[in-house]
Amino acid sequence: MSNQTPIKIMDFQLKGEFVRKASSFRNFIKTGTQYPPEPNRYHLYVSLACPWAHRTIIVRRLKGLRQVIGMTVVDYFLGADGWHFSERDGCEIDPINKFTHLSQLYKLSDPLYEGRYTVPVLWDKKTSTIVNNDSGEIIRMLNAEFNQWATNPSLDLTPRDLLSSIDETNSYVYDNINNGVYKCGFAGDQQSYDSAFKNVFTALDHLEARLSKARWLVGDRLTEADIRLFTTLIRFDAVYYGHFKVNKRMIKDYPALSNYLRSLYQNEAIKPTVNFHHIKHCYYESQRSINPSGIVPIGPELSYLN
Repeated sequence: MSNQTPIKIMDFQLKGEFVRKASSFRNFIKTGTQYPPEPNRYHLYVSLACPWAHRTIIVRRLKGLRQVIGMTVVDYFLGADGWHFSERDGCEIDPINKFTHLSQLYKLSDPLYEGRYTVPVLWDKKTSTIVNNDSGEIIRMLNAEFNQWATNPSLDLTPRDLLSSIDETNSYVYDNINNGVYKCGFAGDQQSYDSAFKNVFTALDHLEARLSKARWLVGDRLTEADIRLFTTLIRFDAVYYGHFKVNKRMIKDYPALSNYLRSLYQNEAIKPTVNFHHIKHCYYESQRSINPSGIVPIGPELSYLN
């Protein structure tokens, strides 16, 4: 078992405000580059608990790339020594390098690396290095660069005619909701918390109105914008509402948002990617600065997802 000392706040605070650091490895898989698309060359390292990694898991399944790009799930406990590999339920041992910790992938890629050891990681087995650890860029690669081997190549989550609207929506959702709940949870003072809290619920109210008139966030089809919102919404009632103190309303209290969430969750490619045990145990056990006891709540019941 890894060092069970819980990790401290994952990023840093500026005048009380939570600030997320940018990803460090930003190469792109593309024909004609040092990282061309090839089957069975690249491997994803993910956590089922992490909303950023969850994006990549969903897109990999939606596109039908499970036989093209391998995937390993880390243990859900995020300790002081970072993510580690285990054989607990739903977790896996590193099949490629036989490492015990995700940090070893970073150190092998760059011995001088001093940043955070985050998931997802897109690994190149041929050169033994991290290609990219930015979830937004990884899902764009999975969407577009492996179509000749995908079982669902016709699915395009970033169609050209909707791309500007997708990017605009992604930016709004990221700042106010995806990262907004973290700004609440890790706020260093009351003013920062109050501001982030207001922004979260202003954005949710806006999306409730938007989705009361449309099935999807952008256009008339499932897009990347829906996937990026989904991974926060599915964690909201189970974790963020209580753990991060975003407790004005639950998603189940929003008719349009809850119907939208249920519809996405019931997608046969998406539902298997959701593991509430990993989600709840990661947040409540690992983030002791917020939950000192490490006790994981039994509830809430999420019957509206059925």
